[in-house]
Amino acid sequence: RSADNLARVHRAFLPVAQEVESEPGIIVGRRPDPIGRAGIYAPGGRAAYPSSVLMGVVPARVAGVGEIVLCSPPERQTGRPSAVVLAAAALSGADRVFALGGAGAISAMAFGTESVPRVDRIIGPGNAYVAEAKLQVAHSVAIDSPAGPSELLVLCDASADAGTVAREMLAQAEHDPCAAVVAVASSAQLANAIIAELRLQIGTQPRAEIIAAALAGQGAVLWTDSLQEAVAFANAYAAEHLLLMTANCDAVLASLRNTGTVFVGASASVAFGDYMTGANHVLPTGGLARSYSGLSTIDFVRWTTYQRVTRRAAAGLADDVATFADAERLPGHASAARAWRMEGAA
Repeated sequence: RSADNLARVHRAFLPVAQEVESEPGIIVGRRPDPIGRAGIYAPGGRAAYPSSVLMGVVPARVAGVGEIVLCSPPERQTGRPSAVVLAAAALSGADRVFALGGAGAISAMAFGTESVPRVDRIIGPGNAYVAEAKLQVAHSVAIDSPAGPSELLVLCDASADAGTVAREMLAQAEHDPCAAVVAVASSAQLANAIIAELRLQIGTQPRAEIIAAALAGQGAVLWTDSLQEAVAFANAYAAEHLLLMTANCDAVLASLRNTGTVFVGASASVAFGDYMTGANHVLPTGGLARSYSGLSTIDFVRWTTYQRVTRRAAAGLADDVATFADAERLPGHASAARAWRMEGAA
């Protein structure tokens, strides 16, 4: 179901070729071509993440990538990635799977080894070492975005249920001791109610130790004097996930700019987006949502731009282009342009 929804959503958002006539006789086009080989990283360690396999491989397959290589850490008992990761790889259509994890997997895909082929782009989340490795190889291979620990920002007003807010914060905090979960409430009363729910609910969580570390290190419950102030904070904070729990969600959504993905309304649980809605959960973190977007089929294509100029249009361009070239002291360019001055009459 998850793979089907991912394919359906990403197929609908496939980039399309376009052409425009900037002047009569001058056509500029742009065509999306799938990359030759994609490298998908699926983290392991504290938990197996078959969802990360689907999030990377399915869009690559939809985009028409020539070969999809998957790297995921091996389990100590078997020397292979976990069974659920392998199942997700088969289901989503990965071509090759390697039992490699961490920075070593990133460097292997970036530069190639005797067994691991060099890829054209590396996709997928990971720990701090994986994130740093992706940054260090970015001069040799394209990456999706520098991704770090999971983040959640909840914007909520008096219409929100404090227990639901706390439940969502705890769910994201269980990812990693470095996860960042923050709620911004419309009043001190609501903020205190959320804090009380966090204290109450954490005792029921199997991963309570990880959650407690995340809350102590990067957790916060804040309140503001106005919804506009909360939106301004959200756009500056640029969280990976933003859960919107306000009376008029659509009006607030229109004002949000910098976030990996927005969950609109209390019933749009972040867990649903993590696994099943068809949206992608490979998202920018660390404030980078100000300049990066979530993973999509666009990440698996490169654009081929082409230009057509008729002989008549070339004659019309000749003098102005030559003047431009002369101003930049490039006489060869000017000469190449002027050569077409009389061609339009032919």
